[in-house]
Amino acid sequence: MKKQRLIALSSRLAEKANKFIISELKKQELSDIAPSHGDIFNILFDGNAYEMGEIAKKIHRTKPTVTVLIEKLEKSGYVQRIKSDTDARFTRVSLTQKGFELQPIFEMISEKLNALAYFGLRDEEAMLLEILLEKAIVNFEKQE
Repeated sequence: MKKQRLIALSSRLAEKANKFIISELKKQELSDIAPSHGDIFNILFDGNAYEMGEIAKKIHRTKPTVTVLIEKLEKSGYVQRIKSDTDARFTRVSLTQKGFELQPIFEMISEKLNALAYFGLRDEEAMLLEILLEKAIVNFEKQE
């Protein structure tokens, strides 16, 4: 008989991971950053500036959601908006120096998070888990 707890377990894992990230951010006195900002930072850590739509596509969020997230980061001084020279409708976003200074902290939190998530799993188990979760995600993407 098939177990039908994939969604419940995935949700619980995401919840536990978010709590862990929030706890680690608080230890670093970064209470103005939420786990949902992590994907944006990881994209911008490459040093490039991106349009809001590009960021939204890369992190699988809507443009309005990304706009709200970027506004909070901008208010805290982590990112800056750059108006396009050729088309005023387009705004690019890049990290400020303050934003770049967070990269080692994000890397450390990410390493700790992954170490905890994969603890006790053999390499084959970890690989199989990732493959199966990716298959489930693709199933939903086919419905969109």
